[in-house]
Amino acid sequence: MQYLVETTEGPGFSSSSEAVSVLETSIIPSFDLLMKMQTDKKILAGGVPVGSRSFVFIIAAASNDEADRILRSLPFWGVLHCKVTPLQSFGGRSEIERANVQLGKA
Repeated sequence: MQYLVETTEGPGFSSSSEAVSVLETSIIPSFDLLMKMQTDKKILAGGVPVGSRSFVFIIAAASNDEADRILRSLPFWGVLHCKVTPLQSFGGRSEIERANVQLGKA
């Protein structure tokens, strides 16, 4: 299964030292782990929307539980909120629509 993950923009910071701390402990380690996961084909595609403090990527996972474990393993888990959308394959949806056409449904 594939899951589209969209994170919210990160929190505001009360000081530059707080921003540096969050970057060092959560965000930069998350970049490292996401790049490794992309090499390992657990992240199929993704990136950072230009000018934002958020992440967007597609996870490959066998189940909802595995997708949850992957997200919880990311250092940003405690800093950013994630919106996760299970994706249906083009082929799977195509089969459904073709069957609907055969039945005369739309």
